[in-house]
Amino acid sequence: MLHNHNFSSLRNSPSSRRQWLAQAGSGFGALALNSLLAENSTANDTIISNPLSSKIPHHFAKAKSVIFLFMEGGPSQIDLFDPKPLLNKLAGKKLPDSFGNVITSMGESASPLLGCPRTWKQHGKAGTWASELIPHTANMLDDIAVIRSCVADGINHSAGVCQMNTGSIIGGRPSLGAWATYGLGTENQNLPAFVVLQDNQGQVVNGPRNWSAGFMPAVYQGIRIQGGIESIPNLNTPEGVSENQQRGKLDLLKLINQKYAANHPEQSELDARLNSYELAFRMQARAPEAVDISLESAATKTLYGFDQKETANMAKLCLLSRRLVERGVRFVQIYHGAGSKWDAHSKLEENHKSLCKGMDQPVAALLIDLKRRGLLDSTLVVWGGEFGRTPMSEKGDGRDHNPTGFTMWMAGGGVKGGQTIGATDELGLRAIENKLHVHDLHATILHLMGLDNMGLVYKYKGRPERPTLNEGEPFLGIKS
Repeated sequence: MLHNHNFSSLRNSPSSRRQWLAQAGSGFGALALNSLLAENSTANDTIISNPLSSKIPHHFAKAKSVIFLFMEGGPSQIDLFDPKPLLNKLAGKKLPDSFGNVITSMGESASPLLGCPRTWKQHGKAGTWASELIPHTANMLDDIAVIRSCVADGINHSAGVCQMNTGSIIGGRPSLGAWATYGLGTENQNLPAFVVLQDNQGQVVNGPRNWSAGFMPAVYQGIRIQGGIESIPNLNTPEGVSENQQRGKLDLLKLINQKYAANHPEQSELDARLNSYELAFRMQARAPEAVDISLESAATKTLYGFDQKETANMAKLCLLSRRLVERGVRFVQIYHGAGSKWDAHSKLEENHKSLCKGMDQPVAALLIDLKRRGLLDSTLVVWGGEFGRTPMSEKGDGRDHNPTGFTMWMAGGGVKGGQTIGATDELGLRAIENKLHVHDLHATILHLMGLDNMGLVYKYKGRPERPTLNEGEPFLGIKS
């Protein structure tokens, strides 16, 4: 039974209201939309309108969805995609004076240059360079556009990861995935529009801030799917909750919703939560099948690397991402090396050999699988971290953070493969040709999805906000 004094205290205390909603939502998978729209519905129930309905893009584009493979910690471009013969010739010496002053995260800019013991080969019809650390990805370079001239502003992980996800080195803005779902909605109302995956239980730098909706309605934020028996948390009704108890929660939710929404029409949190209840109800039927990798063939699992200890975790995430975009999920982000594992301040050889071994085959398999299923043309795959690494050494056998010139790549979704875009200087320190700032990268991704980064606007406190902070231009040379 609902007691008036309890409702009154909730109504007058926003913090208590939020706490109660968090507790009530622990089993939101059992809350059906029909229950929320039960007898005596009022006009206030219209706040449950679906903001994720599929929307018409600004212009025609091939990319319907994005899979962003985020190498957290900063992979070394000069050990993977950007060979620098001069670096080995000058190894052990100081950075030449001609390079000027260099600011590094750990303050070791004057440390000797660290050679690169890589074996480099050209691959594919275009002869794109790659090192021996990524043999499987190398075989797919005719489908990949390698961007060697990426630039960011964040010199530390918090700022760098935040900017690569949200466009800003300061938290509080919507993530790129949130902007994409705001602009395009979703093609499957039975699954989340924006899904986040990570390869281990480590804490991603900044945590949920990276996939937040920022100042936009919370419905656009990413939903993290984890491993284990219950891949999607809180989808099932908690044990020990009776039908009457659930009915009481529903009644109270409806009453709070009606009272609060009437006085706070600009509030998005209740709208987002009620939409999550509706989505959860639909997900009970569809999500288990979407994430059930046991339905895949043995040959497919072998392709991804399920049969190897080193590749099994990333294999699962890459295969799951294919299953999700195949079912209409708009934006999938995979964090590989969650917890800044790519951050090789020391023992770079050991670090990158291990991480590349775990990532290379599953990522290449993802491209192969998408291609053979006819999905690569409509799926944009993006690979990269928050920054790269310096040619100067750190701790003798590592490299520091380098946001002034690093490599990312894109494939599918209207991208012309087999090309190398931009260049860094002779030592791989700074981008010198076709510099692409994070804002340009985001603008390019959005453009390939049919969205104009300057035309995608959300008004916040009367101010028009855009995903690239009123900066950035798409690099049209990447298009096929």
